[in-house]
Amino acid sequence: MAARILDGKALALVVRDQVAIGSAAYRLKAGRAPGLTVVLVGHDPASKVYVRNKSNGCRAVGIIGEVVNLPSDVSEQLLIDTIQSLNENPAVDGILVQLPLPSHLDEGRILSVIDPNKDVDGFHVENAGLLAIDKPRFVPCTPLGIRELLVANGIETRGKHAVILGRSQIVGKSMALLLLHKGLGGDATVTVCHSASRDVPELTRQADIVIAAIGKPELVRADWVKPGAVVIDVGIHPKDGGGLRGDVAFEEVAQIASAITPVPGGVGPMTIAMLLKNTLLAANLRLT
Repeated sequence: MAARILDGKALALVVRDQVAIGSAAYRLKAGRAPGLTVVLVGHDPASKVYVRNKSNGCRAVGIIGEVVNLPSDVSEQLLIDTIQSLNENPAVDGILVQLPLPSHLDEGRILSVIDPNKDVDGFHVENAGLLAIDKPRFVPCTPLGIRELLVANGIETRGKHAVILGRSQIVGKSMALLLLHKGLGGDATVTVCHSASRDVPELTRQADIVIAAIGKPELVRADWVKPGAVVIDVGIHPKDGGGLRGDVAFEEVAQIASAITPVPGGVGPMTIAMLLKNTLLAANLRLT
Protein backbone atom coordinates (compact mmCIF):
# COMPACT_ATOMS: atom_id res chain seq x y z
CA MET A 1 0.00 0.00 0.00
CA ALA A 2 1.39 3.41 -0.99
CA ALA A 3 2.38 5.83 1.76
CA ARG A 4 0.30 8.79 2.84
CA ILE A 5 1.84 12.00 1.52
CA LEU A 6 2.68 14.55 4.20
CA ASP A 7 1.82 17.78 2.40
CA GLY A 8 4.11 20.50 3.73
CA LYS A 9 2.87 23.00 1.18
CA ALA A 10 -0.72 22.80 2.42
CA LEU A 11 0.26 22.97 6.09
CA ALA A 12 2.58 25.90 5.42
CA LEU A 13 -0.38 27.85 4.03
CA VAL A 14 -2.26 27.24 7.28
CA VAL A 15 0.71 28.49 9.30
CA ARG A 16 1.08 31.53 7.04
CA ASP A 17 -2.58 32.42 7.60
CA GLN A 18 -1.97 32.28 11.35
CA VAL A 19 1.13 34.46 11.03
CA ALA A 20 -0.77 36.97 8.88
CA ILE A 21 -3.42 37.30 11.59
CA GLY A 22 -0.70 37.71 14.21
CA SER A 23 1.13 40.30 12.11
CA ALA A 24 -2.02 42.37 11.77
CA ALA A 25 -2.54 42.24 15.54
CA TYR A 26 1.09 43.24 16.08
CA ARG A 27 0.69 46.27 13.80
CA LEU A 28 -2.23 47.46 15.94
CA LYS A 29 -0.12 47.19 19.11
CA ALA A 30 3.22 48.43 17.81
CA GLY A 31 2.20 50.85 15.09
CA ARG A 32 4.37 49.08 12.54
CA ALA A 33 4.71 45.70 10.85
CA PRO A 34 7.19 43.07 12.09
CA GLY A 35 10.52 43.31 10.27
CA LEU A 36 12.93 40.65 9.02
CA THR A 37 16.27 41.41 7.38
CA VAL A 38 18.22 38.77 5.49
CA VAL A 39 21.93 39.30 4.89
CA LEU A 40 23.07 37.68 1.65
CA VAL A 41 26.79 37.47 0.92
CA GLY A 42 27.80 36.74 -2.65
CA HIS A 43 25.83 35.42 -5.60
CA ASP A 44 25.27 31.72 -4.91
CA PRO A 45 22.28 30.76 -7.13
CA ALA A 46 20.67 28.45 -4.56
CA SER A 47 21.01 31.05 -1.80
CA LYS A 48 19.44 33.68 -4.04
CA VAL A 49 16.44 31.40 -4.62
CA TYR A 50 16.07 30.75 -0.88
CA VAL A 51 16.24 34.46 -0.11
CA ARG A 52 13.68 35.28 -2.79
CA ASN A 53 11.31 32.68 -1.31
CA LYS A 54 11.76 34.19 2.15
CA SER A 55 11.06 37.69 0.83
CA ASN A 56 7.91 36.49 -0.94
CA GLY A 57 6.79 34.76 2.25
CA CYS A 58 7.24 37.95 4.27
CA ARG A 59 5.20 39.95 1.79
CA ALA A 60 2.37 37.40 1.90
CA VAL A 61 1.93 37.61 5.69
CA GLY A 62 2.45 41.32 6.31
CA ILE A 63 6.07 41.19 7.48
CA ILE A 64 8.49 43.76 6.10
CA GLY A 65 11.22 41.70 4.49
CA GLU A 66 14.48 43.43 3.60
CA VAL A 67 17.60 41.99 1.98
CA VAL A 68 21.10 43.35 2.50
CA ASN A 69 23.33 42.24 -0.39
CA LEU A 70 27.07 42.14 0.21
CA PRO A 71 29.80 41.11 -2.24
CA SER A 72 31.38 37.66 -1.94
CA ASP A 73 34.75 39.20 -0.99
CA VAL A 74 33.29 41.30 1.84
CA SER A 75 35.59 41.64 4.84
CA GLU A 76 34.60 39.91 8.06
CA GLN A 77 34.64 43.25 9.88
CA LEU A 78 32.28 44.88 7.40
CA LEU A 79 29.86 41.96 7.71
CA ILE A 80 30.03 42.20 11.51
CA ASP A 81 29.43 45.96 11.36
CA THR A 82 26.42 45.34 9.12
CA ILE A 83 24.93 42.88 11.60
CA GLN A 84 25.61 45.22 14.53
CA SER A 85 23.70 48.00 12.78
CA LEU A 86 20.75 45.65 12.35
CA ASN A 87 20.97 44.67 16.02
CA GLU A 88 20.57 48.34 16.90
CA ASN A 89 17.76 49.05 14.41
CA PRO A 90 14.45 49.09 16.33
CA ALA A 91 12.47 48.34 13.15
CA VAL A 92 14.30 45.02 12.67
CA ASP A 93 12.85 42.19 14.75
CA GLY A 94 14.57 39.28 13.05
CA ILE A 95 18.01 38.88 11.47
CA LEU A 96 19.05 35.98 9.27
CA VAL A 97 22.48 35.52 7.69
CA GLN A 98 22.01 33.26 4.67
CA LEU A 99 24.31 30.22 4.83
CA PRO A 100 26.68 29.01 3.58
CA LEU A 101 29.11 31.92 3.77
CA PRO A 102 32.24 32.26 1.61
CA SER A 103 35.16 30.27 3.01
CA HIS A 104 37.15 33.30 4.18
CA LEU A 105 34.44 34.17 6.72
CA ASP A 106 34.24 32.53 10.16
CA GLU A 107 30.63 31.32 10.24
CA GLY A 108 30.60 30.73 14.00
CA ARG A 109 31.94 34.18 14.75
CA ILE A 110 29.46 35.82 12.38
CA LEU A 111 26.45 34.04 13.88
CA SER A 112 27.60 34.93 17.39
CA VAL A 113 27.32 38.64 16.56
CA ILE A 114 23.56 38.44 15.92
CA ASP A 115 21.47 39.65 18.86
CA PRO A 116 20.09 36.36 20.26
CA ASN A 117 16.70 38.05 20.67
CA LYS A 118 16.67 38.67 16.89
CA ASP A 119 18.20 35.32 15.92
CA VAL A 120 15.15 33.88 14.14
CA ASP A 121 17.22 31.06 12.60
CA GLY A 122 18.02 29.78 16.11
CA PHE A 123 21.74 29.31 15.43
CA HIS A 124 23.20 31.64 18.09
CA VAL A 125 24.90 29.72 20.90
CA GLU A 126 22.46 31.17 23.45
CA ASN A 127 19.45 29.88 21.54
CA ALA A 128 21.13 26.54 20.92
CA GLY A 129 21.74 26.27 24.66
CA LEU A 130 18.13 27.11 25.50
CA LEU A 131 16.98 24.40 23.11
CA ALA A 132 19.35 21.91 24.74
CA ILE A 133 17.86 22.51 28.21
CA ASP A 134 14.27 22.30 26.92
CA LYS A 135 13.59 26.02 27.29
CA PRO A 136 13.58 27.01 23.61
CA ARG A 137 13.25 30.58 22.41
CA PHE A 138 13.97 30.28 18.69
CA VAL A 139 14.25 26.78 17.22
CA PRO A 140 16.01 26.25 13.86
CA CYS A 141 13.32 26.44 11.21
CA THR A 142 13.70 23.09 9.46
CA PRO A 143 13.48 20.91 12.61
CA LEU A 144 10.63 23.07 13.90
CA GLY A 145 8.78 22.61 10.62
CA ILE A 146 9.30 18.84 10.74
CA ARG A 147 7.83 18.67 14.23
CA GLU A 148 4.84 20.70 13.07
CA LEU A 149 4.33 18.26 10.18
CA LEU A 150 4.45 15.26 12.51
CA VAL A 151 2.06 16.78 15.04
CA ALA A 152 -0.41 18.16 12.49
CA ASN A 153 -0.62 14.76 10.78
CA GLY A 154 -1.23 12.90 14.02
CA ILE A 155 2.04 10.97 13.88
CA GLU A 156 2.88 9.67 17.34
CA THR A 157 6.43 10.29 18.53
CA ARG A 158 6.11 9.27 22.18
CA GLY A 159 8.03 6.05 22.73
CA LYS A 160 8.89 5.74 19.04
CA HIS A 161 12.38 5.14 17.71
CA ALA A 162 13.49 8.02 15.48
CA VAL A 163 16.65 7.67 13.39
CA ILE A 164 18.13 10.92 12.08
CA LEU A 165 20.61 10.74 9.23
CA GLY A 166 22.97 13.69 9.62
CA ARG A 167 24.27 15.61 12.63
CA SER A 168 24.36 19.22 11.44
CA GLN A 169 23.43 21.98 13.86
CA ILE A 170 20.94 23.26 11.30
CA VAL A 171 18.93 20.02 11.18
CA GLY A 172 20.26 16.84 12.80
CA LYS A 173 21.31 17.93 16.29
CA SER A 174 18.41 20.34 16.73
CA MET A 175 15.93 17.74 15.48
CA ALA A 176 17.26 15.22 17.97
CA LEU A 177 16.77 17.66 20.84
CA LEU A 178 13.20 18.46 19.78
CA LEU A 179 12.31 14.78 19.60
CA LEU A 180 13.81 14.22 23.06
CA HIS A 181 11.80 17.02 24.66
CA LYS A 182 8.84 16.07 26.80
CA GLY A 183 5.36 16.56 25.39
CA LEU A 184 3.65 16.67 22.02
CA GLY A 185 6.03 15.91 19.17
CA GLY A 186 8.66 14.64 21.59
CA ASP A 187 9.35 11.80 24.05
CA ALA A 188 11.01 9.75 21.30
CA THR A 189 14.02 7.47 21.52
CA VAL A 190 16.57 9.01 19.17
CA THR A 191 19.52 7.67 17.19
CA VAL A 192 21.67 10.10 15.20
CA CYS A 193 23.71 8.60 12.36
CA HIS A 194 26.71 10.37 10.83
CA SER A 195 29.83 9.76 8.76
CA ALA A 196 31.45 7.60 11.45
CA SER A 197 28.35 5.50 12.19
CA ARG A 198 28.58 1.79 11.39
CA ASP A 199 25.97 -0.06 9.34
CA VAL A 200 23.67 2.91 8.81
CA PRO A 201 21.16 0.88 6.72
CA GLU A 202 20.67 -1.55 9.61
CA LEU A 203 20.22 1.27 12.12
CA THR A 204 17.74 2.95 9.80
CA ARG A 205 15.74 -0.27 9.40
CA GLN A 206 15.05 -0.16 13.15
CA ALA A 207 13.33 3.24 12.95
CA ASP A 208 9.66 4.03 13.37
CA ILE A 209 10.50 7.53 12.07
CA VAL A 210 13.34 8.22 9.62
CA ILE A 211 14.55 11.79 9.11
CA ALA A 212 16.99 11.97 6.21
CA ALA A 213 19.19 15.07 6.26
CA ILE A 214 22.46 13.66 5.04
CA GLY A 215 22.88 15.60 1.77
CA LYS A 216 23.24 12.63 -0.58
CA PRO A 217 20.64 12.22 -3.32
CA GLU A 218 18.39 9.17 -3.01
CA LEU A 219 20.70 7.48 -0.49
CA VAL A 220 17.79 5.99 1.46
CA ARG A 221 16.38 3.05 -0.49
CA ALA A 222 13.40 0.80 0.18
CA ASP A 223 15.55 -1.87 1.82
CA TRP A 224 16.68 0.72 4.41
CA VAL A 225 13.13 1.26 5.67
CA LYS A 226 11.00 -0.81 8.03
CA PRO A 227 7.50 -1.44 6.62
CA GLY A 228 5.12 1.15 8.03
CA ALA A 229 7.81 3.65 9.05
CA VAL A 230 7.31 7.40 8.64
CA VAL A 231 9.95 8.98 6.35
CA ILE A 232 10.84 12.67 6.38
CA ASP A 233 13.09 13.80 3.53
CA VAL A 234 15.05 17.01 4.17
CA GLY A 235 17.33 16.72 1.14
CA ILE A 236 16.97 18.76 -2.02
CA HIS A 237 19.05 18.08 -5.12
CA PRO A 238 18.63 18.90 -8.82
CA LYS A 239 17.64 16.08 -11.14
CA ASP A 240 19.28 15.52 -14.48
CA GLY A 241 16.94 17.07 -17.01
CA GLY A 242 15.19 19.28 -14.46
CA GLY A 243 13.20 18.91 -11.30
CA LEU A 244 14.26 18.06 -7.77
CA ARG A 245 14.87 14.96 -5.69
CA GLY A 246 15.67 14.37 -2.05
CA ASP A 247 17.86 12.15 0.12
CA VAL A 248 15.23 9.41 -0.21
CA ALA A 249 14.42 7.31 -3.29
CA PHE A 250 10.82 8.47 -3.15
CA GLU A 251 9.06 6.11 -5.57
CA GLU A 252 10.34 2.91 -4.00
CA VAL A 253 10.29 4.04 -0.36
CA ALA A 254 6.70 5.29 -0.73
CA GLN A 255 5.69 1.67 -1.32
CA ILE A 256 7.12 0.65 2.07
CA ALA A 257 6.50 3.62 4.37
CA SER A 258 3.21 4.52 6.02
CA ALA A 259 3.80 8.23 5.42
CA ILE A 260 6.41 10.25 3.52
CA THR A 261 7.24 13.84 2.60
CA PRO A 262 7.65 14.69 -1.08
CA VAL A 263 10.46 16.74 -2.61
CA PRO A 264 9.52 19.42 -3.39
CA GLY A 265 6.45 20.26 -1.33
CA GLY A 266 7.32 18.61 1.95
CA VAL A 267 9.84 20.05 4.40
CA GLY A 268 10.86 23.08 2.30
CA PRO A 269 7.64 25.09 2.56
CA MET A 270 7.49 24.38 6.30
CA THR A 271 10.99 25.79 6.79
CA ILE A 272 9.91 29.14 5.32
CA ALA A 273 6.67 29.09 7.33
CA MET A 274 8.60 28.55 10.57
CA LEU A 275 10.92 31.46 9.74
CA LEU A 276 7.87 33.71 9.43
CA LYS A 277 6.48 32.32 12.69
CA ASN A 278 9.80 32.90 14.47
CA THR A 279 9.94 36.48 13.16
CA LEU A 280 6.48 37.23 14.56
CA LEU A 281 7.54 35.64 17.86
CA ALA A 282 10.67 37.83 17.95
CA ALA A 283 8.58 40.96 17.33
CA ASN A 284 6.12 40.09 20.10
CA LEU A 285 8.89 39.22 22.57
CA ARG A 286 10.43 42.64 22.00
CA LEU A 287 7.09 44.26 22.94
CA THR A 288 7.04 42.63 26.38
